[in-house]
This record gives sequence, structure tokens and C-alpha cells, in this order.
Amino acid sequence: MSRGPGQPTRGRARREGNGRRESLSAGEMRTMARERLIESRLTPNAISLTGFVLIVVAAVLVTQELFVLGGLAFIVGSVMDMLDGRYSRMSGKGTPFGAFLDSSLDRIEEGVVLTAVAAYFAKTGDQLAVAGATLTIVGSLMVSYTRARAEALGVECKVGFADRPTRVVILSIGLLFASGAGIADFELLEPAIYVMAALTTVTVLQRIFHVRGELAKT
Repeated sequence: MSRGPGQPTRGRARREGNGRRESLSAGEMRTMARERLIESRLTPNAISLTGFVLIVVAAVLVTQELFVLGGLAFIVGSVMDMLDGRYSRMSGKGTPFGAFLDSSLDRIEEGVVLTAVAAYFAKTGDQLAVAGATLTIVGSLMVSYTRARAEALGVECKVGFADRPTRVVILSIGLLFASGAGIADFELLEPAIYVMAALTTVTVLQRIFHVRGELAKT
């Protein structure tokens, strides 16, 4: 089918320049958008801090048993936290302090939300779930610590089931389908906590044995 004279070609944009028409491919448009973003005043630290604020908001919403809103805030905040590292590398705006701040906020964010979850279970009198949430907090911190300590020894340590994206997905599902959230008739927050507690514990053990094996080779 022929296109009318004013109808643009699919997947390409037209712009005027020096009296002539030039076509921009989708790749060129993405490159231009990336360059404008890099030239902007947006910094990786600003992304990290915005994500941190959203995570704190999520924790507050969880304490008020507004699980869907809390889950959505947690998801958006976590996505922003995962994007700051990519933006840092892409823009060249990353700094050693920025990397330190990002890692520190990562640990705080997860702990804050899990603490709010533990407080909710304590209010409902579910002591087993409180213990599960507490174990998950310790396990999540240890998953990150074992990797950092291993890398300080010169050993790459990314093994294990419960990396941060996996933990974010599991906790997000738990929050969105918590008791009283209204999305479904079943409750997934407590099972999600038990799954995270088990996976983080196993991952810590996997990393300990992995590092032991790697160091034994040297």
C-alpha cells in the first residue's frame, strides 16, 4: 500500500535541518535521548536517594496495612535503585562515593521494608512470621556481605539463589497479595517471607562454600 505524501515511514521520524529533510532511525533517536539525559543535571545519587525515599514510603504504607500501595512504592523504588548503577556507567557521572552510597542504601532499604513487615506480623500476633522476617533481614544482609567480603579477597562471588532482584520479586508478590490487600482471596506475604528466609540462608551457605573452594585453589 502506498503512503500519502504527509505520512511518515514506520519506525522513523522526520526532522527539518538546513532546508532539507533528514530521517532519524529508532537507534539514532535513542542515542539522542541518551545524550540529552547525560547532559542533564540528573545524577546517579539523585536516582538512588529518590528510590530510597520511595522505599521508606513503602515501609510506612506497610505499617498502615496499605499493602498494594506499599508494594507499588517498593517496586518503583527498587527499580530506580537498580537503574542508578546503569545510569552511572552510561553517563560517566559515577563516583566512588556514589557507589558507596548506593550499596549502603541497598542494605537499608530492604531492611526497612522487612522491619515493617515484621512489625505487622507482631501486631497480628504471628510470632513465627516475625521470626521468619527477622531471619530474612539477617540473611539478606549476609548475602550482600559475603559477596563484598569475597570480592575484597579477590574472589568473584555471585553464586546462590537469592540475589537482590530475586528477593525484590518475591517480596513484591508477597506485598501485593498480602491479607486484606484486596487483589485476591489468598494470602502470600507470609509464604513469601518463609521462602525468602530459606533462600537467603541457603545462598549464604552456598557463598561460604564457594569462597572456601576458590581460596583452596590458590
